[in-house]
Amino acid sequence: MKVVVTGATGFVGGALVRALLADGHEVAGVKRPSSTITHQHPNFAWVHGDVTDPASLRGLFDGADWLIHAAGMLGQAGVPESDYLKLHEQGTNNVLAEAEKAGVDRILYVSSPGVLGPISGVPADETAPLAPSNPYERSKAAAEQVAQVYASAGLPVIIARPEFIYGPTDLHVLGLFKAVRDGRFFTINGGHNHCHPTYIDDAILGMILTLQHGSPGEIYHITGPKPVTFRELGQTIAAAMEVPSPKLNLPRWLAWLGALGLELSFSLFKKQPPLSRTGVAFFSEDRRFSWQKAHEELGYRPHFDLERGVAETVAWYRENRLV
Repeated sequence: MKVVVTGATGFVGGALVRALLADGHEVAGVKRPSSTITHQHPNFAWVHGDVTDPASLRGLFDGADWLIHAAGMLGQAGVPESDYLKLHEQGTNNVLAEAEKAGVDRILYVSSPGVLGPISGVPADETAPLAPSNPYERSKAAAEQVAQVYASAGLPVIIARPEFIYGPTDLHVLGLFKAVRDGRFFTINGGHNHCHPTYIDDAILGMILTLQHGSPGEIYHITGPKPVTFRELGQTIAAAMEVPSPKLNLPRWLAWLGALGLELSFSLFKKQPPLSRTGVAFFSEDRRFSWQKAHEELGYRPHFDLERGVAETVAWYRENRLV
């Protein structure tokens, strides 16, 4: 199969490229002309394009059997909501419009369960209503709605929602591991809220299964085996790094005020703060999701529990002298 991957310079996109090449596919990775990322493989080629610029995408998907649209930007402090919408909503429209012209056989849009917002009660499945709570989530929800419009018109688009992906080569959560190592990690409101970490190998497996076997127009949650509390997350990272378990805990209001102060001070230097108000919300809200639909329809089953996934991640960080 000939596969085109947008966002191929990123953590997830790069892992998708490697997995597809390992499976014997011919892969083209889309990157902006300004990118200096390099990757060499006899079945891989870079093509220049910017998902926010429709003209730059013309002809990029011609002859492709599959397309994975993984280009995106994770939540960051100080980024205008318009920037998220331009990249996620408008960018998705640009990509799918070009894919429609090219006649691509199957298309995977990589979204996020974050479009459902905080979850109370039982883990949410794919029938839960959209309830995004921040600019990043709202832009991803808007992009999903764009994808659904194209799917309703007959374009073979399937949506995967991988959650809280971590693992080797990921630098986005490196700060979390360093904070635990240095004794700076703290829980909020006792650390009893839940997150749903997904090891990169499981996420890639689930997304490729979605592309291969998912039904057009359908949505599939791709997550780790089970939700964990933030207290458990911190303790597991500490154990893997052989440091004391985190002891500090703050009430949400105090953490929120501290994050606000960090945002204001770091913005003066045009740098990202170590903790933002969005981060405080993430660490003090529940996000739990069901992966049963992906299991029943695609055969997906995650293999990495938190302890194993964190151990693999720490080993890679240490091997590359990052922690």
